[in-house]
Amino acid sequence: MRRLRTSLTTGNLWLHILSLLKRKRLYAYALQNEMQKHAGFSQGLIMNYLILYKLENEGLIASEFEGRRKYYSITPGGKAELAKAKKYLRALSAKL
Repeated sequence: MRRLRTSLTTGNLWLHILSLLKRKRLYAYALQNEMQKHAGFSQGLIMNYLILYKLENEGLIASEFEGRRKYYSITPGGKAELAKAKKYLRALSAKL
C-alpha cells in the first residue's frame, strides 16, 4: 500500500498542482499549504518549484508577479491535460 500511496502522491505531484491551480491561482508557499490541506501531504518547497518550472515550460501553467510574489494559474492547455489525466486514471481504476 505504501508503494501505491507514494506513486499516486509524490509520483503524480504535477496532477495535484494542476488540480489546486484549477480552483484558484496560488504562489508557491500557499500551494504547499493547500496541498497539505486538500491532498493530505506536501513536498518540500524546492520540489514544488521544480514542478512549477516544468509545468510552466510545458505551457500547462502561467505565472505573473504581484508585488514580490509570483502567482501561478492553470492555462487552457493545463485544464485539458488535467482532464485527460483524470479520464485515464478513471479508466485504469475501472480495470483493477
